[in-house]
Amino acid sequence: MEQRREFIDACMAKAASISELCHRFGISRKTGYKWLARFMSDCELVDRSRRPKHSPRAVAAELEDAIVAARKGRPTWGPRKLRASLLRANPDADLPSVSTFALIFQRNGLITPRRRRRRVPRSSTPFAHADAPNAVWCIDFKGDFLVGRRRCYPLTVTDAYSRYLLACVALGNTRTAGVKRVLEQVFRTFGLPKVIRSDNGSPFASVHGPGGLSELSAWWHKLGIRHERIEPGKPQQNGRHERLHLTLKLDVHLGCSSRRRQQRAFDGFRHDYNNVRPHEALGQTPPAEFYERSFVSLPDPPWGRDFAYPDHFELVRVSRTGRLRWNGSGTFLSTVLRHQLLGLDWQKAGHWRVSFGSLLLGELRRRSRSLTFTRTEEKPRPQNP
Repeated sequence: MEQRREFIDACMAKAASISELCHRFGISRKTGYKWLARFMSDCELVDRSRRPKHSPRAVAAELEDAIVAARKGRPTWGPRKLRASLLRANPDADLPSVSTFALIFQRNGLITPRRRRRRVPRSSTPFAHADAPNAVWCIDFKGDFLVGRRRCYPLTVTDAYSRYLLACVALGNTRTAGVKRVLEQVFRTFGLPKVIRSDNGSPFASVHGPGGLSELSAWWHKLGIRHERIEPGKPQQNGRHERLHLTLKLDVHLGCSSRRRQQRAFDGFRHDYNNVRPHEALGQTPPAEFYERSFVSLPDPPWGRDFAYPDHFELVRVSRTGRLRWNGSGTFLSTVLRHQLLGLDWQKAGHWRVSFGSLLLGELRRRSRSLTFTRTEEKPRPQNP
């Protein structure tokens, strides 16, 4: 505005021609003449609104009030569903488009913005095909419900090929320690699978770990088990396991007086599901006739051994607090990898690639006396036998 006033003052004083003044102020002659004409007619220099004076296709105020009232009556209905309902009730009504409905909701404060959530990075490897027993196991929690005075979280593990229910355990929470105890017993009984498929929730994955690693999936990686994560909001990618949960809900009373009684109910269901109940996808045959124990046994120690890295790798162990110290400097990595042995592959001066076995975690850079760690998407890299 100050420059516009100076331009008008210079024009009124006739200090130079309009062309010279426009060149001096860095504007076109069209803009200069527009400012001058606006000042001479209305004595104003502010920008005028570009909103049209007439909007023939604007929604009438009465119609907008009706849409707002309908939305308040159905606060959980979106613009598409609400428009279809109003059109069904008023077939001859000339209603605006779905996008206009959404704009009406927004300008009347009828939309609650969703909170942005940190999501686990997507798995970069394709899903394995369950072509044999123990090729793919599926794991998940069947929600939670009240048992006595405490919550119960059923943990279920199935073999994707035979639909065999490997475990159905009533846990008191979803923490890593309890899930790990259950899986260790399952591994001792049935051996190790090639792949475990899960959703992106805790404790199977973590938004804080590089590449979505959690303490549980890091343990699986050390045992040679590949972890597959379905895409967020797509439970159909683990559809066989979700179908088991529906059968569990229909056949078992959820909400016994104690967790011990609930576990007895789960044990009875597991025996019946595996050995008695015919499965349509298996030709009306129980899953026990298709399942075989894995030939890969749980190693000793059960938490897995440190990875063997190529000879040119530098080795460093993550501290108890999740920090990585290297050459007198340190940086925070992740608590999910505490006590784990990592390999550093030197690229150039002050630049290393950080690997956890065959999994590339990110890059380590040294600047002055400080270290910085940058995560990357999970990328399998070859490992020396």
